[in-house]
Amino acid sequence: MDTQTVWIIVAVVVVVLLIIAAVVMSRRRGERRVDAERARAKEIREKAAADQVEVQRREAEAARLDAQARLAQAEADARAADAAALQNEARARGTEASGARSELDERLSTADRIDPDVTVQEKRTDPQT
Repeated sequence: MDTQTVWIIVAVVVVVLLIIAAVVMSRRRGERRVDAERARAKEIREKAAADQVEVQRREAEAARLDAQARLAQAEADARAADAAALQNEARARGTEASGARSELDERLSTADRIDPDVTVQEKRTDPQT
């Protein structure tokens, strides 16, 4: 074998060794990157698990406030219904009283018309007096 052939073989071996080294280093970098991503994902999951308790507390508080609001609305609706019923009762009694007042005024007017002792000036001009 001549020296040129030896140098070519040495060069080929060196290139092959460099390629092997590059592949090995690339895999290690890839493994480190994957390991780093796994560690980051684990950290995110741990933080999420720690925050879960706070989120559940907030959800429970929101549900409590919603229930309280619905109760207040139901109470307000009941009070509004009571007020409407009282207004209807007041109108009915007002109508009844107005009818009774008209009947009373009519009877007094009739009495004044048929009473010979009542003169024209004494006759009622204001039905409410």
